[in-house]
Amino acid sequence: MAANNYIKMLGLTAAVAVVDILTLSPAFAGVMIGGGSLETALGVTLLVASAIALIYGSYNWLYKAKIVLTPARIETREDFLAALAPYSRIRALAEDVSLTLEQMERMDKKKATLLKVLQQRFDPVEMSFAKFASVADEVENLFYLNIKSVLNRLVVFDESEYERVMTHKSARYSPKLLQEKTAFYTEYMAYIKNAIGTNEEMLLKLDKLLLEISRLDSIEPGDIEQMPAMLEIDSLIKQTKYYKQ
Repeated sequence: MAANNYIKMLGLTAAVAVVDILTLSPAFAGVMIGGGSLETALGVTLLVASAIALIYGSYNWLYKAKIVLTPARIETREDFLAALAPYSRIRALAEDVSLTLEQMERMDKKKATLLKVLQQRFDPVEMSFAKFASVADEVENLFYLNIKSVLNRLVVFDESEYERVMTHKSARYSPKLLQEKTAFYTEYMAYIKNAIGTNEEMLLKLDKLLLEISRLDSIEPGDIEQMPAMLEIDSLIKQTKYYKQ
């Protein structure tokens, strides 16, 4: 990335120099500062614009600190989207990141559908409504906690090293070390896929809960915890929290 910025700056500098030469050189346009008032104004404007372009380019490409969203700073859905976006361009991670983004969209839709169904079946002040909504919130929070744990792994991912190790093209490692590195990256990718799989389970549990709620004629608040879908969700939440500890 730094090399690309230097190339951009070099290109900008060359472009500014060419424009200035073509405009001010007597061999070309021959605009003279100190000649006529119009020529002077044009020449001064060109030099000022050139200086501004170079200052802006050098600041933006060479000195400006790039803001990086670390997992600890991620709070909103937009933060998650911004944090995941760079990894969608990494070949080894693109499929998993794409699936994660798709899961986020489905979670939004399922949560909205669940709340709509609850509003149709229960009064918002009822305890039943509050219990179902609370479980949906907990599932959503755990869902995004899983994504944050994936991002914690992604920030230390070395694409070039991964490619060398997994294609066994590196001659710098002994067979034993290469085997250990292969095992490390295999476990690394398995963790990411497992977290994505857990989130897929959460989406499925919400589907089951929606189906059960839609079939209800009436239910007592005390019976909610014993609904099959609620029991499955509770088990998944406890299991996931256990592994996160």
